[in-house]
Amino acid sequence: MDAMVKSLHPFLQALELMLPRSLLGRSIMIIVTPVVMLQVVSAWVFYDSHWNTVTRRLAQSVAGDIAAAIRMMPHPISEEGNSHVFRIARDTMRLQLTYKPGDILPNDPTIMRQNLVDRQLTDALEARVERPFIIDSRSLQDLVEIHVQLPEGVLQVVVARRRLFSSTTYVFFLWMLGTSLVLLSMATLFMRRQVRPIKRLAQAADDFGKGRDVGEFVLDGAAEVEVAGRAFNQMRARIRRQIQQRTEMLAGVSHDLRTPLTRMKLQLAMMGQAPAIEDLKRDVDDMERMVNAYLAFARGEGTEQPTDVDIVAAVGDVVSGARREGARIGFAATDDALVVPLRRDAFRRALTNIVANAQRHAGRIDVTLNRRRGRVEIMVDDDGPGVPADKREDVFKPFFRLDPSRNTETGGVGLGLTIARDILRSHGGDLTLGDSPLGGLRAVLQVPV
Repeated sequence: MDAMVKSLHPFLQALELMLPRSLLGRSIMIIVTPVVMLQVVSAWVFYDSHWNTVTRRLAQSVAGDIAAAIRMMPHPISEEGNSHVFRIARDTMRLQLTYKPGDILPNDPTIMRQNLVDRQLTDALEARVERPFIIDSRSLQDLVEIHVQLPEGVLQVVVARRRLFSSTTYVFFLWMLGTSLVLLSMATLFMRRQVRPIKRLAQAADDFGKGRDVGEFVLDGAAEVEVAGRAFNQMRARIRRQIQQRTEMLAGVSHDLRTPLTRMKLQLAMMGQAPAIEDLKRDVDDMERMVNAYLAFARGEGTEQPTDVDIVAAVGDVVSGARREGARIGFAATDDALVVPLRRDAFRRALTNIVANAQRHAGRIDVTLNRRRGRVEIMVDDDGPGVPADKREDVFKPFFRLDPSRNTETGGVGLGLTIARDILRSHGGDLTLGDSPLGGLRAVLQVPV
């Protein structure tokens, strides 16, 4: 059983690639496939049991009329006797008979082109007439010629094609095709209405994940979609409530922590100048910086709402700020202006953290902005020592530092990259690290357009 499943695996993979990717396409395919199979089976049954039978009986009727006309012809054959028989055949059998005395049928197999009508008529003539014959069903548009070899000549029979062919076949196939198109149109309209709420729910979830203002999802569609929409509304309310509670709690924590730190700073300032006091002042400054960084990370993006921002100008502002602080930094963009929905302040904080990190450890920084595949990529390259490949995910962990012994003046508190990735992912993007062509670290910031 396992071997059979493994042997079918490539076929199933190829079939998966051929299937439509959208839910609407797959739903329509689920509806259409049984209908098509039913029509194929119906057409085969119709062809085998109806059309074939009707055509055979029509051919036998024509062959029987020809055999009767040949038997009624006088012997020896005379023109006067023939005219009487030919008139009866024309009036009652709808056969046009012509006798050609002395003619012999040509030995040309290409004249008889075998199709269903020819095959059925051939079998019927062989059974009823029992004489050599040739069927020509192609020379005349609406008529079929049958040449029968008689002892003293050739009898030419011209019969209307409608006597040998049933038009119900075309009617049947047109009826099936028309019915299929009507059913397919109705199924498409119905499935489109069912899929639309699912697409709206997916868009609402995507917008909410990117921090955009999402109103209450309107429950619509099938019962399962309404259940999913109701669950989304409840999840949205719980997340917003949790964010609000966290923000309020952190506001209180911020106030409670800043007050004793401020008192400590004032007391140290009044204690004069001494080596021990200077060490305490640096410790208090480090504590304040760490508390501020922690609160910035825990607070996240606050209540800032996304707006249309020229990301080229925003990156340029950050680069200009770094230059004012003495950084050797270059900036290049493929577009002069590119408007993207962003939380401007949060995005500036993320990019500033990346640039500041490069500025602390490198002498040269290059910032490049490109647009590709529906995303904006901002690459920050430096010529610093870089980050080992096995540590590039660890540096995004809160409070992680490559060298714990380094002081916070150069190494920070370990939250800059964490905050930056958190901000970019809340926009629907990401932050990744790699090797820079300058020899140091490359940070790639991605945001959707």
